[in-house]
Amino acid sequence: MEILKDKDQWRKTYTEGLIASYNNTGQIDWKLYPRAKNIEPVTSKAVDLSKSRLLFISSAGGYLANEQQPFDAESKLGDYSIRKFASQTAYDKISYAHTHYDHAPRIEDVQVLMPLTHLQKLVDEKVIGELATSMISFMGYQSNVADVVDVMIPQILEIAHDEQVKAALLVPA
Repeated sequence: MEILKDKDQWRKTYTEGLIASYNNTGQIDWKLYPRAKNIEPVTSKAVDLSKSRLLFISSAGGYLANEQQPFDAESKLGDYSIRKFASQTAYDKISYAHTHYDHAPRIEDVQVLMPLTHLQKLVDEKVIGELATSMISFMGYQSNVADVVDVMIPQILEIAHDEQVKAALLVPA
């Protein structure tokens, strides 16, 4: 099953339309953006969460300021890199580089975008088997869906494989 239907054609339309316009004008014309049109959902077999290791993934742009480079939040085309850090990282060690969402709710309650304490409580209650030792964060603003499929997803899958997870939870920003 294709994650992005007709990916090569999508990339060609994106490059010849939005990217060509951006290169000529320095501005993004979202009217030229080719929306992905998958008809069939990408699915897999259900798992018993109470017996599974869960990988937490956030698109909030979280990173460890003292150890990792911030995301390129000012890029008009997005940043396709990921950051991995321990799922037990203290909230005060996590910084955020993402300018495409309102940070007020996150500042008011850190668990809005990184519900790690809530997830640990679900582990303690045996609703979730365990949390993966690492979590993943990325900046959820990317205009190139093909690069998400070709660049980001393989990195995430490699970590999921290394962590031997059976399930993942993505909390979008």
